[in-house]
Amino acid sequence: MGRTTSQKFNTAFLQDIEKPNKFKIVLSNKFQAFHDLLNGDGINMESNWKAVKEAITSTCRQALDHRKHHHKEWITVDTLDKIQERRNKKAAVNTSRTRAEKAKAQAEYTEVNKQVKKALDLTNKLSRNHHKPERPVKSKEGEVITNIEEQRNRWVEHFNELLNRPSPLNPPNIQAAHTDLPINVGPPTIEEISMAIRQIKSGKAAGPDNIPAEALKADVV
Repeated sequence: MGRTTSQKFNTAFLQDIEKPNKFKIVLSNKFQAFHDLLNGDGINMESNWKAVKEAITSTCRQALDHRKHHHKEWITVDTLDKIQERRNKKAAVNTSRTRAEKAKAQAEYTEVNKQVKKALDLTNKLSRNHHKPERPVKSKEGEVITNIEEQRNRWVEHFNELLNRPSPLNPPNIQAAHTDLPINVGPPTIEEISMAIRQIKSGKAAGPDNIPAEALKADVV
């Protein structure tokens, strides 16, 4: 049985002003529908989780849709709109019936094309500035290793030495605490869950549930 390939959602559209509001409204309606459906006997944690997962992923499909192009994450919604506008202007040039229409469409296409190139150049420069330089792999003698196979062997050697150390001869005798520490081990509060969601890094690949971090964060007040 083959694995189901998860599709990425257009989470970049949540940067738009209107998209998060639409997303919240659709998600709220989904949750209400599932709440009414599950409001009965035989409800357990698994069925609740399936309902939450389906509510979020179906909302993503409805409000965000799937990515049709593997564009870079740093391309903003405005730039994507300009790229689409450039396609439309190019189509207008190709479908112009008269010379006057073609000249007008060509002028509009040229202007939009300049705007797209300017936006892409700027965001590309900003993206490159944020890239961290790769740290070279070195041998024990401090020499840089450039061969891929030798780099892998060096990593194996490093972790073998790191993780296979001998047991200490005189292990410390740590006494058990006389009293338990005042740690709250009860269920997490809504505030704690909201804080944890807000601290999730955006732009990361979704897990097996196919729920992007941006979708969770969009619904956190």
